[in-house]
Amino acid sequence: MAKDFDVVVIGAGPGGYVAAVRAAQLGKSVACIEKWKNPKGELALGGTCLNVGCIPSKALLASSEEFEKVSHHLADHGITVEGAKIDLAKMLARKEGIVTKMTKGIEFLFRKNKITWLKGHGKFVSKGDAGYQIEVSGEGEAETVTARNVIIATGSKARHLPFAKVDGTLVADNEGALSFDSVPKKLAVIGAGVIGLELGSVWRRLGADVTVLEALPEFLGACDVGVAKEAAKIFKKQGLDIHLSVKIGSVTTSDKGVSIQYADKDGNAQTLDADRLIVSVGRVPNTDNLGLENIGLGVTERGFIEVDDHCRTKLPNVYAIGDVVRGPMLAHKAEDEGVLVAEVIDGQKPHIDYNCIPWVIYTSPEIAWVGKTEQQLKAEGREIKAGQFPFSVNGRALGINAAEGFVKVIADAKTDEVLGVHIIGPNASDLIAEAAVAMEFKAASEDIARICHPHPSLSEVMREAALAADKRAINM
Repeated sequence: MAKDFDVVVIGAGPGGYVAAVRAAQLGKSVACIEKWKNPKGELALGGTCLNVGCIPSKALLASSEEFEKVSHHLADHGITVEGAKIDLAKMLARKEGIVTKMTKGIEFLFRKNKITWLKGHGKFVSKGDAGYQIEVSGEGEAETVTARNVIIATGSKARHLPFAKVDGTLVADNEGALSFDSVPKKLAVIGAGVIGLELGSVWRRLGADVTVLEALPEFLGACDVGVAKEAAKIFKKQGLDIHLSVKIGSVTTSDKGVSIQYADKDGNAQTLDADRLIVSVGRVPNTDNLGLENIGLGVTERGFIEVDDHCRTKLPNVYAIGDVVRGPMLAHKAEDEGVLVAEVIDGQKPHIDYNCIPWVIYTSPEIAWVGKTEQQLKAEGREIKAGQFPFSVNGRALGINAAEGFVKVIADAKTDEVLGVHIIGPNASDLIAEAAVAMEFKAASEDIARICHPHPSLSEVMREAALAADKRAINM
């Protein structure tokens, strides 16, 4: 096996494997280092996203949504179902089957593109005239390879709390919360962010009584304020009990479950007893034990690697992408950066507009946005106009019994350029792509409004919101 490569990627998550594939497409000799092992002890590609993140969580979200439909919503369609039951083991097996199919798919892509998978942990050893020496260890005898270019794509891990030891059973992070062996009667979640809301929603739909404790005073502070208010109202109606401005004191476990001591927003001492606890308080970059000090590369106080707009570190031919660098910790952001770096190495001049990267929360209804919020634009002193249109009067939304939420289009008051689009509603993750395309092309709200959208479809709500920005919505 070759010991020197044009490009070595450390990490085979969405950023890393995409970077490897694109570099190979461009004719480079490529190796990718990955040490992840699945629950069976087998080495697997795909990183956190495919193994214990995006893919398995969406599988469980879909399964739990189907159960909720059968249990509570099919009667609206004139369909009566009695005695619906959950086979949790089969549900989890379905999830694992999807994960395996996806990770094996990346193995196929590696073979197709002649990418060498170096199995183990990658660590910088030194820099020489021929490039960077990287040790790969953990699977058999350690070996050292040389890379003319290195892409660090090691992703992130769940942030843990010092007073809440994660054991994966009673106290779980995102990984353990995807594999509970039974539906908890009472589930506590610390953190009302994306992961906390998604996983809390899964287990609520399957029958858990869910309480979410959030330290911040605002709910979904990153969202447009109108979307956040709508989401809080809908989630409360669904049964998620969300408490804001909470200060956690201690977490103790026993044979009976988990007990959380906390102070509420008024400073009053409270106790929450639950069968299980999910800790979802953000993520931290995986930059430890990479041997960065051996090549003179440091990290920030928060563990991130500093890079420029093209993901270059301060060292020549060393790049970093995805969760280990600035910007949102999103799989598709990492993918775009992977492509960008491969093309930079090839001598091309690619570009990413980070303002056009969409965000999604896969609750029900889904929440998605791209660009800036109304509160951000007003804080900048930007003159804006906004159009909002509800799903409640859309024929397709009514037909599929998913008529909650709205689309909001924000544009510059003078030029009409679209500055942000915010959606809470059915299929928001798909609908937001139109907004991202519009913003990439610097479209005006009038451009969206003039495009013929199919009828009946959810996409018509996007068009109506764009029309509403000019106060000429047709169906309101």
